Amino acid sequence: MKFLFSFVIICISFQLSIAQGNFIKDSLDVYIKREMTRWNLPGLAIAIVKDGKVVLMKGYGYADVAKKTSVTENTEFQIASNSKAFTGTSVALLEYYGKLKLDDLVKTHLPYFKMQDDYLTNHVTIRDVLSHRIGYETFQTDLLNWAGTKSRKELVENMANVTPKFGFREKYGYCNMGFVTAGEVILAASDTTWDDYLTYHYFNPLGMTRTGTTFQNFITSPNASKAYTLLNGNLFEIMPSKVDNIGAAGSITSNVNDLSKWVMMQLDNGKYNGKQVVPSEVIQKTRESNTIVGQGRGKGNSFNTYGLGWFLKDKFGKKIVTHDGGANGFLSKTVLVPEDKFGYVILTNSDGQYLFDAIDAQIMNDITNQPYVNVSAFYYNGFKEGYDEEQAVIKTLKKEVAAYKAPADAYKKLSGVYTNKVYGKITIEAKDGFGEVSFEFHPQYKGKIQFKSPTAMMIEYNDASSLGVKEIKVTDKTIEIKVNEFVDMDTYLFTKI
Repeated sequence: MKFLFSFVIICISFQLSIAQGNFIKDSLDVYIKREMTRWNLPGLAIAIVKDGKVVLMKGYGYADVAKKTSVTENTEFQIASNSKAFTGTSVALLEYYGKLKLDDLVKTHLPYFKMQDDYLTNHVTIRDVLSHRIGYETFQTDLLNWAGTKSRKELVENMANVTPKFGFREKYGYCNMGFVTAGEVILAASDTTWDDYLTYHYFNPLGMTRTGTTFQNFITSPNASKAYTLLNGNLFEIMPSKVDNIGAAGSITSNVNDLSKWVMMQLDNGKYNGKQVVPSEVIQKTRESNTIVGQGRGKGNSFNTYGLGWFLKDKFGKKIVTHDGGANGFLSKTVLVPEDKFGYVILTNSDGQYLFDAIDAQIMNDITNQPYVNVSAFYYNGFKEGYDEEQAVIKTLKKEVAAYKAPADAYKKLSGVYTNKVYGKITIEAKDGFGEVSFEFHPQYKGKIQFKSPTAMMIEYNDASSLGVKEIKVTDKTIEIKVNEFVDMDTYLFTKI
């Protein structure tokens, strides 16, 4: 009853204070419920802020489908790369206090920092690693980085083994390792871990009492949402990823109640409840463009750049400050429209959907007075088409594997230890009619490999929703490893020891 009463008051306030359009105040609630059914999305939470006040905060659906536990404003989700704005703000804050400069060389603060090319080692700055411009391709090396057992420092040290796909500052490549590096710079410059730095400078002053940075904190919380994905078109619960080792790039867990405070502080140039939590100069510094992401997509979008932990773009004449987050079973978005003192957070507990993105587009269309179009329906049609095509490819691959008769000793010959200079080692063990791949730094991963020809195989992962089902090449001495491109776009060649 208490929550229901509070929500009624919030809705009344919302109707009085939002003047941008009719969709948000009249139709958003119905829209979310209807489109969650379309996408088979179990749970969602949203908070909308306008002029320093929370004008809408609500949970939809279930945090735990089996137990029918409802999502509330306090339900916790992994927010993944929405963590990057906290990291970028922290580095800008350290510059404000004279602890470092954004244009300092990384190696000045991290003597162990080394890239494969000495020129890069001697020229990469803190601004570079925060701006996705060190030459890495998008998601490069994330097979190793994501949910692995290497420490933060070990991951930074491993950058010496990586050959960047692009030239230095040549083009944008979304780089989680840049932010892991920045997190270690925070430790070096402040003698405080990234985790504790955030707690002291943001979580505590903003009253973000249910926000944390560790997997253990999340899975032991009574408010934690379960994680879900789609497999063969059906919804399944999966285990959330332990990503503490890439903390500064994506390990924060939170809820819309806490994150609404972060959004209010951001929209009020660093103030919250009348107190200057972060200097306004720091807030503005994070919103300066450092890297061109793209030239815009048209239809009201003319530029797309990256600042310090924020994507910066325009939409029908308004500057938008935003970021997405994606983890196993979770997708999320934070959006700020500074000139309107308007912003919102959307958190969801399934990675098999784009509804979180469609709601963002729908809200932006509303506040910029665009004609109504059901963006979710349009996105869903594209998603379904792509999903069906992918499933058809996998079905064909499995038929080819079933039709091929591998020699009796094929998997025994393949058995052994293989190495790759970026990842490390994998081990292949012969089973009855297939091989099993184990990964040195991911004990939770297993890959089932089966021949489809003498030189080609199918690898099917136990974590299929994240890593996928792929065709790979094999020789007597080498084997490829591939995963879904949203994890890592690279093909890794492993050589038998």
